[in-house]
Amino acid sequence: MIFFPNAKVNLGLNIVRKRPDGYHDIETLFYPVKGLCDILEVITTDGSPNTIEFSQSGLGIGCNSDSNLCVKAYRLLANRFGMPHVKMHLHKMIPMGAGLGGGSADAAFALKAMNVFLKEPLSNDKLMVLALELGSDCPFFLLNTPAIGRGRGDQLAPIGIDLSGYWILLVNPGIHVSTREAYEGSNPKPWDNPIGSIVTLPVSDWPNMLVNDFETTVFPKYPLIERVKEELYSMGAVYASMSGSGSTVFGIFKSQPTIPNSFKGYYMHLSGI
Repeated sequence: MIFFPNAKVNLGLNIVRKRPDGYHDIETLFYPVKGLCDILEVITTDGSPNTIEFSQSGLGIGCNSDSNLCVKAYRLLANRFGMPHVKMHLHKMIPMGAGLGGGSADAAFALKAMNVFLKEPLSNDKLMVLALELGSDCPFFLLNTPAIGRGRGDQLAPIGIDLSGYWILLVNPGIHVSTREAYEGSNPKPWDNPIGSIVTLPVSDWPNMLVNDFETTVFPKYPLIERVKEELYSMGAVYASMSGSGSTVFGIFKSQPTIPNSFKGYYMHLSGI
């Protein structure tokens, strides 16, 4: 079986409150970017049950196999329900730690792949519960359609928003921003105007209303990320924002943009939405 775990961007991100368990409640709009995908291949073999052979190519992940979320997804199901021996290969094209959800997508798609091998496959609701054990963004990728995310991002409400016909340019300047670092110094507070209301307005109205709260903590520490956003607007983006906790910044364009020399050496992805 071959799967194509895709990236996502956040259209707005409001840090609502800090919870007693140490997590934060947020409100955001997850939007899948299906033009940017990893490749996940899974093959069953006659090896020992509940064991996995994992390999990886493409962009570096920076962790050993035991820490990879695909392997954790396999073991999560193997420990509870039993799994055949599998060989799994992941080819990375989505950069890690970039606010694009690549690792979470890989984990969610691995869960979907492993579910096929169960004698009694789990319902999507049960997979959602398991996905949350792997990461806050993982449940979204089981849904994989535009959705408002609340709570830790796992309380999902599909929303009818269609950006077909627009172009999206993702730019990552190679800076790693940890989620913990992004939350430091944040000032949780609910917005007066919910994201679901803002996105009903024309995209050209979004820049003044649809913001990512992480920008207030990340931009002062990493001015280069802010400069990328400014450059996207100077190129004609109708909307630009940092995705998640960064460091990827994306611009939405009405027509295919010309890439400036200032982005040379950065990771970039350009596609129709």
